[in-house]
Amino acid sequence: MTKRLRITAIILLAALAGGCASSGPKKPPVGSLDPDKFLFERGTDNLNRKRWLVSREYFRQLIDSYPQSIYRADAKLGLGDTFLGERSAESYVMAQNEFREFLNFYPTHDRAHYAQFKLAMASFYQMRTAMRDQTETRDAIRELQVYVTRFPDKDLIDEARTKLREAKDRLADWDSGVALHYFRIKWYPGVVGRLVPLLASDPQYTRRDGVYYYLGESLLKINRPAEALPYFDRLVKEFEQSEYLEKAKARITELKALPAATPGKGLQP
Repeated sequence: MTKRLRITAIILLAALAGGCASSGPKKPPVGSLDPDKFLFERGTDNLNRKRWLVSREYFRQLIDSYPQSIYRADAKLGLGDTFLGERSAESYVMAQNEFREFLNFYPTHDRAHYAQFKLAMASFYQMRTAMRDQTETRDAIRELQVYVTRFPDKDLIDEARTKLREAKDRLADWDSGVALHYFRIKWYPGVVGRLVPLLASDPQYTRRDGVYYYLGESLLKINRPAEALPYFDRLVKEFEQSEYLEKAKARITELKALPAATPGKGLQP
């Protein structure tokens, strides 16, 4: 089954399950002067109380029955939030669908930035541990980068930047984890081949002290001390605290003591 078919199946199953669990459509009182406002307030109240299904019914009723309502756009966001709040594989797909539709229907809306952030979070919440498939991590990075680029002056920008850094770190953890495996099996060219591109693509990786250390050590193992020294230097300059700090300082002392006439001479582990 293709990814598109799986997503379609999830949406249909979730809609069917929601319909079966519903106690019937939520309607405003007969004769209400502001029925759309009533539905929106009830939906919001239940959303705040984490009553996802009940909240969803109020928002859905508003969206379907009052297409010209001033609350319709916010109800669309609320609908997405109910799915996001459930935090299941199926509900994340539904949430992404709602937030994407909002961005398509209301691209210039004041809360478009909110929809973009929540769209990103639907992928962020699905990120797997570092050594597993990172598809969701890449999706989160892409959507968070859109937020940071398009909405730098909005109130969620600091949180978006924090989440973007976390997602990038998760992706970099995968590369550094592979490199550490190569180091343990003593395939040092593999370490260099993995970590040099990592630093080039993400120079602000939070745990780059380990990258510097294992790059330096691997370069020493293949008798390239002149290339190793800058990595140990960067570790010492950029990190006041690190489990590799004292080892790096020791390596710097050893490397600077090497005779200038024998730059290719390696060091003992």
